[in-house]
This record gives sequence, structure tokens and C-alpha cells, in this order.
Amino acid sequence: MEKQQKKTIILLNLSYFIFNNNENPIVLALINRKKYFFMKQVLFFTLLFFSPHFYSQATIKNLDAAAFKKQVDEKKSILIDLRTTKEIEAKGKIKGAKQIDFFDKDTEAIILKLDKNKSYLIYCAGGGRSSDCAELMKKNGFKSIANLEKGFDDWKRKGFEIEIRE
Repeated sequence: MEKQQKKTIILLNLSYFIFNNNENPIVLALINRKKYFFMKQVLFFTLLFFSPHFYSQATIKNLDAAAFKKQVDEKKSILIDLRTTKEIEAKGKIKGAKQIDFFDKDTEAIILKLDKNKSYLIYCAGGGRSSDCAELMKKNGFKSIANLEKGFDDWKRKGFEIEIRE
């Protein structure tokens, strides 16, 4: 169960205890029966509808190469290449991308050290590793993740700018 769901359940249980315990002297002293019934309904619906909004939800956007390029050009997000060094040396990379080798044993630790409040553009060769990485980031509370759906190969096929190491 996710943290948000647990917190929502705890809030609902707490409100249920407070407002369904007719022997609670604080509740009886502060409100009469009509207001008591109305407040129970207001609190229940407030918790039900607004509690998910108190906790920001991660979003994963799976973008095609053209939409991903627009995001890259805005330069508002951190661009991460999840391919190996050999792959990057052989085919190049998107200009400005930082490498995190997804197959490296320390990858998860490296990713979890990143600022969860920033926006990330992630890609790999064909979209598989970046999809897995996006799910990992979402599960760990990252706020904004955009995945190049068909990977660097599609980016290159579309003729967008690449940088080749020499």
C-alpha cells in the first residue's frame, strides 16, 4: 500500500473515532446534534475528496521523439541517458545528457540521491530501461518524469541532433 493511501486511511479512521464516539466530552460540549451530523458529513467528504491532493503524485509522461525534443529544448529538466558507456560511444547521445548506466550495480542508489522535486527527461536505447527507471522514480516519490517512449534509436531515426564522443 502506498504512503498516500495509508495516510488517507489513518485520517479516515481518526475522524471516524472522533465523530462516532458520542461519549467524547469535547465533541458533545462544542456542538449540538444537528451540527454534529453535518460536521461528520463535511469532514468525511473533505477527507475523501481532498486528501489525495495533499500529497503530490508523481507523473510519468511517455513522449514520442518530437514531444521529447520540445522538452529538451526548453532546458527546464535534467536530461539523463540510461545506456552503457559502450552504447554511447558507438551511437552518440542527446546533447547535454548526463549518463547513469542503468545496468550498473549502484544505479538505484544514484537515482535515489537525485532531487525528487526536479523534472527529469530519461531515455535509453529502445524505451525499456527508461520505462523501468521511470517506475522506480515514481515509486520513490519523484514528481515529474518524462520518458522517451521508443528510445534514442527513434530520436536518431527522426534526425534530431546528437552528440558523438571522440
